Amino acid sequence: MNTKDDNRRRPYVGNRAQGPGRRTYPDANGPRVGRIAQNVPRAQRVDGDFAPEVRLDDRPARGGDFHRGDAYRAPTGPRQYKREMDSAPSQKLPEDDHILAGRNPIREALRAGRPVEKLLVASGDLSGGAQEIVRLAKEAGAVVQRVDRARLDQIYPAHQGMLAYVAAVAYVELEDILAAAEAKGEAPFIILLDGITDPHNLGAIVRSAECAGAHGVVIPERRAAGLTPAAAKAAAGALNYMPIARVKNLNRTIEALQEKNIWVVGTAMDGENAFTADFSGPIALVIGSEGEGIARLTLEKCDRTVALPMKGRIESLNASVAAGILMYEIARARAT
Repeated sequence: MNTKDDNRRRPYVGNRAQGPGRRTYPDANGPRVGRIAQNVPRAQRVDGDFAPEVRLDDRPARGGDFHRGDAYRAPTGPRQYKREMDSAPSQKLPEDDHILAGRNPIREALRAGRPVEKLLVASGDLSGGAQEIVRLAKEAGAVVQRVDRARLDQIYPAHQGMLAYVAAVAYVELEDILAAAEAKGEAPFIILLDGITDPHNLGAIVRSAECAGAHGVVIPERRAAGLTPAAAKAAAGALNYMPIARVKNLNRTIEALQEKNIWVVGTAMDGENAFTADFSGPIALVIGSEGEGIARLTLEKCDRTVALPMKGRIESLNASVAAGILMYEIARARAT
């Protein structure tokens, strides 16, 4: 009989009464790992007020209470912990009729001819379906912009890589504005906006234009605010009555108006006094942005420029305020 092999099979023969393979040590001797305590009392159920239940609404306001698995310590009783279920509320989708999310809704909106202001596309390779949507958006005159997917997540979680902003009202053509003036038997009175990127300014200008009797407002596709919900709110309902045309090139639009014998008047700090200028006849007023004003090439296309005299220390007015004053100067000249 091989004693060596037998001992290998039964290494703890003397401890069989306590279970096979279990090792015990004398008190205060041997390593702590593997020690079996002999004086542990039997577990008992605890009733009464020993461990009061703590509701989540009564939890103490401590900065680190929700660290490590969203657990917090009860204010009284033993070291009791209570966990909250990981039930974070789902993100509420924005209830905005002017935002389209997902490829199919955007594709069908473009095919149906809905006015799309801007198309946001997640950065990365585009599949065949996404390329088709981008092509349709460009053909419709919408601005296509590549953005990070995280930005789309902030706007609308279920975006499928695409978000589209739809205009509050449909755009018209420049010819429609001219036809509206001809139908009224009036000389054309048109407002051209260059570099107005604030939707609140756009809405305020449209509102003033409607009140002053203008026949339409023209905005470029690039470097300009669109007919967003913010612009519609600032317009206070004027978008329902004022035709808005969106053109690809504002300079070519100016040339087309000049060919129809319409005077194009720009705004510049070194222009003639607007209070003494002649605004009679067909006219198109060009309003530039507050910071940069009218672009250089566009300003060169204008037949003449006017300016509002500044009596105070501030050198310029808000774009919508200046536009309102000039539009009513034109309305006064047309009324005489």
